[in-house]
Amino acid sequence: MVGSIIIAIAIGYLLGSIPCAYIAGRLVKGVDIRQLGGGNMGALNTMREIGTVAGFAVLLADMAKGLLAVLVAQWLGLPLLFVFIVGLTAVVGHNWPVWLRFKGGQGLATTLGVLLALVPIEFAISFAIIVIVVLVTSNMRLGAGVGLVFLPLIIWLFGGEVSIIVYSIALPLFCGLKMIPRLRTDVARVGSKKDLIIDRQYKPWQRRR
Repeated sequence: MVGSIIIAIAIGYLLGSIPCAYIAGRLVKGVDIRQLGGGNMGALNTMREIGTVAGFAVLLADMAKGLLAVLVAQWLGLPLLFVFIVGLTAVVGHNWPVWLRFKGGQGLATTLGVLLALVPIEFAISFAIIVIVVLVTSNMRLGAGVGLVFLPLIIWLFGGEVSIIVYSIALPLFCGLKMIPRLRTDVARVGSKKDLIIDRQYKPWQRRR
């Protein structure tokens, strides 16, 4: 069991460390995504600076990292606690990837992938909420935040385990810690505080002009 745990954690971290946005920037435009836009190595910055197709590809790839990490842990028959740890390790890998001197993204998409693997039906409902909020506000961070706030309640309504409910709260909170500096910058930069809720400049899937 100890060997399986170590293998799963290593796989989770290495999967999370795959710098999908960086790879997309190099392949599509020959640029370093960390030097463009907000500098975040994530799907939204890729959509805005590289292109819509590349951005959605990065979103799916980053989610797949968390999804696969959990599936590997489950396939190895690990207890739920260690499955949780492996999911967290995938997010840690995304945020601090070994391949890029431990400077990565914010882990939101990878967090979504972990939760998708753990509670697919409940996550689908939460993801529908995310999509609706994004379509109304053009704000992907807000949409993800609202969807993730509702997820623990949805899991509870479906009779989910208390441990999974707690994890569905703790993992996004861990992800949110990495976002705090960026959110502070956005609050200081945005002229109208309403723009923090509704993005009036462009849709998330549009490139910057």
